[in-house]
Amino acid sequence: MADKLPHETSSLHALAERAVKEPKLLTKAEVTELANFVLKGGEHASELEREIAKKAQHNPEGVEKSNIVTLARKVLDRK
Repeated sequence: MADKLPHETSSLHALAERAVKEPKLLTKAEVTELANFVLKGGEHASELEREIAKKAQHNPEGVEKSNIVTLARKVLDRK
């Protein structure tokens, strides 16, 4: 079994690390990408995380910094 992550996963991981440090510098597309990832792995996301992700999909520029960080941490937790 290889230790290397697929490119998509590693770039998403890098995006999540950046989101934790500077959440307001993310583009709408990047916020949406984090939200989509959390919803795809929905069985592991809490109700709150799913709710944040759904709101982020509908209004990515309206997501609060703390909620962006929550989504990013969910991505980082799934190594």
